[in-house]
Amino acid sequence: MNRFRIWLIWPLAIAGNLAIGNWLFSSAYAKDTEELGKCICENKVKAEADNCLDKLKQSYWQDNKYSEFVDLLRNLHPENKSIVPSLSYYIALSRYQQFKYLEETKGWDEYFAKGNDYRNDIVKETGKSLEATALDDPLRIYSRLLIYQFHKDQQDTFTEGALSDLMSSTLEYAKAIGQKAMVGPQIAQANKDTEPIKEVADKLLSYDEKAKAKELYKIYAKGLVNSDIKDGALKDKAAGFYKDGNLELAQDIYDVYIERISKVLPKDKLISELTGIASAFSYQDSGFKDMFYAEKIFQKIEEIGGLEAFNEELIYLRGFNLEKNKEYRQAKDIYLLLIQKYPESKHIDEVTYKTGLIFTYILRDAKAGREYFDKLADKEGDNPYALSSLYQMGLLKQWEADFATAKGYYNKLIEKSERKVTDTFQMAQDRLKEIAEGTSMEHNLKTFMDTSLKEEFVNLDMSKVDLKSNIYQPKVDQAVDISSSTNLSSSGCFNVELQYLWSCDLGDAKPGVNQPEFKTTYKNQGTKIIGLVLISPSGITERSLDLIDAR
Repeated sequence: MNRFRIWLIWPLAIAGNLAIGNWLFSSAYAKDTEELGKCICENKVKAEADNCLDKLKQSYWQDNKYSEFVDLLRNLHPENKSIVPSLSYYIALSRYQQFKYLEETKGWDEYFAKGNDYRNDIVKETGKSLEATALDDPLRIYSRLLIYQFHKDQQDTFTEGALSDLMSSTLEYAKAIGQKAMVGPQIAQANKDTEPIKEVADKLLSYDEKAKAKELYKIYAKGLVNSDIKDGALKDKAAGFYKDGNLELAQDIYDVYIERISKVLPKDKLISELTGIASAFSYQDSGFKDMFYAEKIFQKIEEIGGLEAFNEELIYLRGFNLEKNKEYRQAKDIYLLLIQKYPESKHIDEVTYKTGLIFTYILRDAKAGREYFDKLADKEGDNPYALSSLYQMGLLKQWEADFATAKGYYNKLIEKSERKVTDTFQMAQDRLKEIAEGTSMEHNLKTFMDTSLKEEFVNLDMSKVDLKSNIYQPKVDQAVDISSSTNLSSSGCFNVELQYLWSCDLGDAKPGVNQPEFKTTYKNQGTKIIGLVLISPSGITERSLDLIDAR
């Protein structure tokens, strides 16, 4: 169909309700424009007209024809006047998208020449939409969201007001559709209408408005609960949000799901369901995780079935999750449970060694720590945990100035390692050299030992500096990035100059005192302890540690 036929036939087809001026469309859009335009203008059902409007938008947007689409919308005059607010919204939405496109493509000539006109369109057309929509109309929420996004992106003074209006309108909307849901036949539609609440929450979360997003997610989850959704479908919803990385919403829905199944499932099946949820949120190097939520579910399992509900792998998973969440005292208790219940576990050497580390360097109880190192020291062969335990026992004796005993442990380590050059072997060699030459223990290491074991440093509770690794289960020779973040009180206008005394299992790295982070690799498997003492102009300020498991 040529442009002239469009000009003549279309107005006749829609009884004059679609006015076309001197502007005409290219033939590429003629068919879509005619059919969808007719659908919009003649349709008595608003939802169907809106669907055609969205399809028409896609037809133009795919080729970035934003202004052409706006011109078309301004010349549409639908018979059903309830569609008019949608036209206003889509004009504003197109201008917003046009801004994004010009920024991405660096179309600065049009951006600056037409920018004020486009901004006026966004404000004016969203205003029209808001004036014409009721509290329970999703379009009202989308209009509020659009104007908030616009002001937020512009970083102007209207952002806070737009955010407040958005939250108020969304809460009013939630209340309005909640009242609709009280009417039996409308319950399914009311449930469907909660989707705009989720979309607003998603967008707020992307703008880092976490508290407000969480508030709306809870409302959305409550809407699902109040619907006729089955337990299985509710679980699938939660799992879907988890896979999308929306952990806040996934947790809200899982909480509701757990509340439901707790009333109907037998204990064994309930524990099985909870175990799957806890495992999904537990620590893992890749994928989504929330260690706090995982422990919350582990506690729920314990409430229902006691510690007897935990098998070997579940005990280990819980302890490992607590450890990676820096809940070392609780992790120690779980590890002790594994040692007691499953002395032949494949994890026994790892958790025994970690228990020794936690007693020694977290709880400041070297005597208790030695007991666990001693359990491993006589293991046959070059077991990495046996070698590390011998090193720790030698280190404690060297720090106590019992050099003869320390030397014996280090030599035993070297003998058991069959002189294979590993990280632990090299550290033992360094300590033996210090003893042979009568020199002090390496400065950073001694400072870490002092701050971890001397009573005078008991106030250093690891709260002012946190260590993190990009991965906690690296393979041998895999690069590991270790960083620190501080939480020190403000010192006015001046930046506090800090020194970072790194020590312990640093692998092949030798980070300097001015490095808050470093990269390393490890030559052998086993648990590696990363120690840090923070020095400020006032002296020793804090200490911290982290544990990495080379696999």
